[in-house]
Amino acid sequence: MVRGIFWSVDIPNYHFAEIVPKTIGERFAEPIALLVAIPIAALTFIFTPLVWVLENITAPFTRGKKQPTTNKAEIMLLADIAHQEGIIEPDEAQMIQRVFQLNELTAADLMTPRTILTYLRGNLTLAEVKTDIIASQHTRIIVINETIDEVIGVALKQNLLTAMVEGRNTQKVATLTRKVRFVPETIRADRLLRNFLEAREHLAVVVDEYGNVSGVITLEDVLEVITGEIVDETDKTIDLQAIARKKRERMLQSMRFAYRSLENKQ
Repeated sequence: MVRGIFWSVDIPNYHFAEIVPKTIGERFAEPIALLVAIPIAALTFIFTPLVWVLENITAPFTRGKKQPTTNKAEIMLLADIAHQEGIIEPDEAQMIQRVFQLNELTAADLMTPRTILTYLRGNLTLAEVKTDIIASQHTRIIVINETIDEVIGVALKQNLLTAMVEGRNTQKVATLTRKVRFVPETIRADRLLRNFLEAREHLAVVVDEYGNVSGVITLEDVLEVITGEIVDETDKTIDLQAIARKKRERMLQSMRFAYRSLENKQ
């Protein structure tokens, strides 16, 4: 008997107090919002002094305990839901997801390794490095002294070609170099992007903990974390890191083969 009365009261109450208002609110959200906006604004104005007093009374107990409105996981989830519901495009959702990877990746993850770097020696003339300049796929070329660990700057390919066209073939490469920024392997991609934009630079040399050159990273490398691979009509090689890994594997195989041959002779 009691249970029957409970159900007879609870079901209509739930129906009219929960389902009906929510359904109406969802279907007529904009007209209802416009209708109640002015009364709510008036109530906000009236109760502002009371809210201010209550906030100041409770401030000593809540200082430093304020919780964030949202977090990274919620934003990524909302982007995924928005994509599933067709509110944003798939590529937009993917870019939002990728933005959060910037503080998880470092220069070591994104750089072009030293094993496949294109570089010129600063003590050589333009005539001596003419073939290397023309063959280079890069608009910026590292300039070194004697070894790859002695980087003295970076030269723009356009400036090198211009000097050659003007007949300055005896000019040293070092005279056409610009200063280059050095960054550690551990610098995060988000900070690196900020540095590139603030300094208006496009390239930096990555060094390890001992100051040896590990590779080179560009603004494009960082942007590709967000946009995906950027390839233009001049790019013959897409994944330079993959090529570096294969080159390293071949070198290790050659070393193992040489070691085994030496053991067999002994």
